[in-house]
Amino acid sequence: MVSYREDIALRGVSLEVKSEEFVGIIGPNGAGKTTLLTIVNGLGKLLSGRVWVLGNYLTPSNSHSLRKKVGYVPQVENIDPRMPMNVREVVMIGRYGLLGLLRKPGKHDWEIVDEILKLVGMTHLAQRPIGHLSGGEQQRVAIARCLAQEPELFL
Repeated sequence: MVSYREDIALRGVSLEVKSEEFVGIIGPNGAGKTTLLTIVNGLGKLLSGRVWVLGNYLTPSNSHSLRKKVGYVPQVENIDPRMPMNVREVVMIGRYGLLGLLRKPGKHDWEIVDEILKLVGMTHLAQRPIGHLSGGEQQRVAIARCLAQEPELFL
């Protein structure tokens, strides 16, 4: 069970997704779709029940390490148009969790970023400031950044 203040957001949910399976979650506004993804990602607070993700029960003590294996693209990202980063640099942010503390991206990391930009059809926008993109283009950059994490689970 998950709640916000006194409102129950999710109750009685059971979901199993197998490896390499694609699943879409649909429902009306306020049905708990985003809440479900937030819980699976280890960012939400579970009041009761258990969440099993990538072979592990999600607990407060392991949620941080599990989040490194889970890629999450939020519905909306509010990007300041003055943000001084281009598309390629924003996608590289997805690599930082894999690099380790204080390690700079190397040639291989930039090659991965360029391959992902090609995959999502954004190569031609690689040097464009992130704040100068349309909402849909920014969402594709968010997907590319998530792919750069090389997640085991993509939400």
